[in-house]
This record gives sequence, C-alpha cells and structure tokens, in this order.
Amino acid sequence: MTYEGDFRPHRVAVLALDGLLPFELGIPHRIFGRPRDAQRRHLYEVVTCSVRPPGRVDTDADFALHVPHGPQALATADTVIIPASYELGPVYEEGRLTDELAIALSHVRPGTRLASICTGSYVLAAAGYLDGRPATTHWADAERFQRMFPKVEVDANVLFIDDGDVLTSAGVAAGIDLCLHMVRRDFGSAVANEVARITVVPPHRDGGQAQYVQRPVPDPQLATTATARAWALGRLHEPIQLRDMAAQEAMSVRTFTRRFREEAGISPGQWLTQQRVERARQLLESTGLSMDQVARESGFGTAQSMRQHLQAALGVTPTAYRRTFRTGTTTERPGRTGGLGDNTGTGTPR
Repeated sequence: MTYEGDFRPHRVAVLALDGLLPFELGIPHRIFGRPRDAQRRHLYEVVTCSVRPPGRVDTDADFALHVPHGPQALATADTVIIPASYELGPVYEEGRLTDELAIALSHVRPGTRLASICTGSYVLAAAGYLDGRPATTHWADAERFQRMFPKVEVDANVLFIDDGDVLTSAGVAAGIDLCLHMVRRDFGSAVANEVARITVVPPHRDGGQAQYVQRPVPDPQLATTATARAWALGRLHEPIQLRDMAAQEAMSVRTFTRRFREEAGISPGQWLTQQRVERARQLLESTGLSMDQVARESGFGTAQSMRQHLQAALGVTPTAYRRTFRTGTTTERPGRTGGLGDNTGTGTPR
C-alpha cells in the first residue's frame, strides 16, 4: 500500500500462531480493513505474520493457511494483535514463552500498541506485558489465567479492557467489540459506526458489559425489551424514568428490570448512561455545539454532569475528547476502559 505525501496508514500486524481460530484471525482484517478517509485512502494497513519465515500455519479447522510475512513484520507495526490459539503449548501449560515466540516478540518496538483476542492474552501475560495491569480473557479461562499469572489484575466480567497501550478482550465476538473500540479511539465514532454498519454488527458494546449472561437468548415465548430500548434511543435528550421504559413493554418495573438485564447483561440505568455517553461522543466529534448544548442533547442536562460521566467512561474531559477528534493535536486520549463501573484510567501508556 503506497501513498504520496506525508500520509501513512496505521499498520496493524496480526500474529498467526499454530492452532489459531480462523474466525478470530479474520476479525482484525474485517474491521481494520474497512476504514477510509475522505480521499478514500485506507486508514489502516493490515498484515499477517508468523513466528517463522513465511509459509504454512495450521489452524484448528481442517485447513491450513499460507502466511506471507515472518516475525520481522512485527517491527513495522503500530499495533500488534494476537488472536486465540488452541496450540499454545508451554505458554498455556506453564505460562512461559517458547524460544521461537520470544524471538518473534523481540521484534516489537517499544511503544507499540498490543492487543489480544480471547486466550491470546496468555501470550501477552507470558511475555510480561500484563504484569500489574488489568486484563480480561474468555470467562471460562479466567480463573486458570489468574492462577497462572498472579501479577495480572484479571476481570472476567467484561468484554474488553483498554489500558492505554495494552488491550485485552474476552472470547470471539468480544474481539469485534475491541477492534471497533480501537477504530473509535483512533478515528472517532463516525468512522467506527460506518465500519459496524458495513459489517452488520452493533456499533458499540461498552467494554464494561458482562461477557457472560446466564440467559443470553431470550425465550421466544416471552416479551423482549427491544421496543423500550428503541423508544429510549429516540429521546435520550429527555428525562427517562425506569417506569416509562417498562410501560413501553406493558411490564412491571421489576419484571422489566429482570428481563432487561437478562438480554443486555447490564441494568437499564447503566445502558442509558452508555447510550448517552455515545451520543455525547458523536456530538463532540461532529458538531460545534457548546458543551451545555451537547449535555442537553445527550440527556446529561448540564455540562458538569456530562463531564463527570465522560471522565468516568473515557478517562478524559469532553473538551479534551473534542480536541482529539476534531484537531488531532491533544496528547490526552481516551484510554483505559472496562470493568463494570470502573472506567477510571487516564489512558497514558506506561
């Protein structure tokens, strides 16, 4: 991929390990391969590399892949992503890198953003990248992961965690959420939403949403809360009471709250706050409305209330957020997120 002038796409290197899950390997290519700027230039360049010279990499399916790049490609990356593998060997069994994998990771430049999908987190942990940091992995592996890597602050109750320059996600579909989050963090909600629309996936699931819900698929014989959610989204700028949402489904507040949590994994109040934060982000990125106007339009009422909620959710003030995506000049960027009600990081790389 060649461009004239100073423009250079953000380079994403995906590390393909033997035993990888093809679906998860494809997530970064699908999400990062779509964003373009106003001149239709790709905002990302995605390359796949192996720990060995270019050649065959086995998968957990009945086919293998030919990977065109060796580990040297990691040295050229702005972001390195490690999808899950079922053949991690000593990494999974003993918590240590193989010599081959250690040599490959030595190519990664200091300051490179690192991310894992599902049990790709074992590789980051075995390499020491997660020591003293919050991280997540697939809920079924979380207890074992914590025992093996006691220095890691494991949170099994979230879809993904953004700790600035190191990000981890739960299993499979949470990798899509993480990649969309990185696009949103890099280029704003409008770009991420367009990618989500083309990919036909939800544009935003907050990292703090529970990754495992006891009944993720509602009983088809029971009413859902979809109508109430659509009703609320159309009037985020207005005061919305729980009883008003329940009334849209002709349910009692108690039944509605229980059904809502079963479907969404979070409470109606948490969901409303998430949607209002997302609305505020879009307005800050795409309009010149004053802070008071953005606060009113997104349903926070006052600029002070909006500031508190965005600071908690994104780790930055509304002013800093707008400056990031409207001028690209701020050094304060949306950073550490994830954890139910614990989005308090600053996003400053360690």
